[in-house]
Amino acid sequence: MKRRIARILKGVARRLTPNKMLKPHKVHRNTVDRGYEFSNTWFEGNRPQWDTFMEKFQPRMLLEIGSYEGASACYLIDTLAHDADIELHCIDTWEGSVEHTGQYPKPSLVEARFIKNTALAIAAAAKSVNLVVHKGKSDTHLPKLLGENMQERFDLIYIDGSHQAPDVLFDAVVAFKLLKPGGLMIFDDYLWHDPSLGSFDTLRNPKIAVDAFTNVYGREVKILNAQLRQMYLIKHAQ
Repeated sequence: MKRRIARILKGVARRLTPNKMLKPHKVHRNTVDRGYEFSNTWFEGNRPQWDTFMEKFQPRMLLEIGSYEGASACYLIDTLAHDADIELHCIDTWEGSVEHTGQYPKPSLVEARFIKNTALAIAAAAKSVNLVVHKGKSDTHLPKLLGENMQERFDLIYIDGSHQAPDVLFDAVVAFKLLKPGGLMIFDDYLWHDPSLGSFDTLRNPKIAVDAFTNVYGREVKILNAQLRQMYLIKHAQ
């Protein structure tokens, strides 16, 4: 299984160059039309791949771990709530991660921007959007969701809450229990590393955690060929 996963990743990597992975992207039209306020364009590079998977999977029950200003949440609402009702759960502390120490904007301002942006998206949606916000850490709220009988309820789970390997591994293992068979799981920043450290720290990036998860759960997942900016996988039906 490890060899099969390595071959998949190697094949994808050959199709990408560092310039392509870091190529800047224009702001999407909806950002202007809706009046969204985002301080960066981090999510823009994911749109082409997400467009393909949203059309294919048509998820309706959604969970994202890490919401920041709501770019991914607004994308999901804009893309999926035009012809069907959706339910979107968002988990975030709005306090930033370890690498943001001393650099993160005032948490209340980031959270206020998330609230404003998602409200604009919901107002523009043709169908009903049930937005459920879980303010706090994922190691608190993911077990709560399991305790509320949400096992195998979600069609899509997006993991983008922390870049620290132990956090990513925890989120992956617990969130996997919440994912439906046939559901899509997305890991953000698969190849990210902390540039502030000066040297590479294996435990302060998501890759080692994602690799550990895909190896341990190799018989229960299928990795999808896609850009290496993110990792995409499907949970096998039992």
